[in-house]
Amino acid sequence: MNIIDIIKKSVIEQFDTSLDIKDVMFSLLVAFLISMLIVLVYKKSFSGIVYSRSTVLTIILLTMSTSMIIRTINSNLALSLGMVGALSIVRFRTAIKDPVDTAFLFWAVTAGIMSGTGLYLISIAGSLGIAVIYYVSYLVSVKTKQQYLLIITYDNKQGAKVEEAMDKIKKKQFKSKSMTAGITEVTYQVAYSSAVDDLMTELKTGIKVKSVNLVAYTNDFGM
Repeated sequence: MNIIDIIKKSVIEQFDTSLDIKDVMFSLLVAFLISMLIVLVYKKSFSGIVYSRSTVLTIILLTMSTSMIIRTINSNLALSLGMVGALSIVRFRTAIKDPVDTAFLFWAVTAGIMSGTGLYLISIAGSLGIAVIYYVSYLVSVKTKQQYLLIITYDNKQGAKVEEAMDKIKKKQFKSKSMTAGITEVTYQVAYSSAVDDLMTELKTGIKVKSVNLVAYTNDFGM
């Protein structure tokens, strides 16, 4: 037997396993349980603007379908080659706006792969570890104060008074400024407190600016 035959035999032996329905169902069950854990963490830590049920369903389906694909690939060489060919022509064009959603989907794929290969204990333990570490990190980030955008519109002649009033807010960040036909609009990023309420009252009733608005602000990290 030459070296080529030895390689061919070793490759075929790796795929020469029967596709047992019990193993498939158990893999799907483990994948489903892990997907429920991923969904629970996703729902508890969601900080976006609009909650999407489709993302939750996608996590569940993606975990289970990945597990089934991997289980099929492990059972037969011909099926694995056909599966690779079929998946190579699929194009996923759905835009995911939040990077965290992408991470959760990647977590679902990883859990599905590990469940499909039969690494049940590792997949469960690994997913529990990820869930605990991520949720603790989320709770730490939530403790930071919610950021808001303070938008003030006033006549140009009131600029000095507005700047003097803004000096009372120590923690603020200048964002933008626009001027049109004698009207100025400035935007600051501030953390909400009673001092901000007092400032808004002073600007509206004391200085009598045209408008002052406080808008919830979500940065790239969802905080």
